[in-house]
Amino acid sequence: MSNKPKTPNRPLAQPPLFEALEYKDMVGMMKPTIHVDEFASKMGDDDDIIVVSFFLRNKAAAKDLKSWFERGYDWVLDADQSPGEIRPGRYLVYIEMRRRSTAGEKIKQALDDLSTLTEYENDSAWTMHYEGRTLPFTEDTFNRLVPLSPKEYRARKEQDLNEVRVAAGIDTKPIYERDQDIRQLQSAAGI
Repeated sequence: MSNKPKTPNRPLAQPPLFEALEYKDMVGMMKPTIHVDEFASKMGDDDDIIVVSFFLRNKAAAKDLKSWFERGYDWVLDADQSPGEIRPGRYLVYIEMRRRSTAGEKIKQALDDLSTLTEYENDSAWTMHYEGRTLPFTEDTFNRLVPLSPKEYRARKEQDLNEVRVAAGIDTKPIYERDQDIRQLQSAAGI
């Protein structure tokens, strides 16, 4: 038997981790365009989630940006990066957020914050790509073009589908919500 005092099993102390993004670490790494709703949501239904994506020129930068979004914004539901190149030298980072009226304001803030990492000095240096169009990013443009509620999203998508249905000679579907008054009028009219 040994007379040595018994020491509790403790994990070895880990040295502090100092890896993090620093000022202007991503200069030359990002394309100054956000792509909105080009990808389907992993977190939920597309009518409830906005997917905003960014293209980067470096895999390590994509990993860092993904982590930056996950740690820095409580409104980011999920952030992820492409497992490989989307195109040669292009990596994708995307964030998912709720489709709500504050989405444009939150994206504007994130783009302003990116000025500390990139050469783009503020949100006015960015463009947004939505439904085949690329426009200068402004909070107002984002709010005007992107559906900001699940109801608005469904109404827009149903309207697009109704146009296809009309062209195909198929009955259209109503894009409004039938409330009690409308049901009573339809019942009285026999429809």
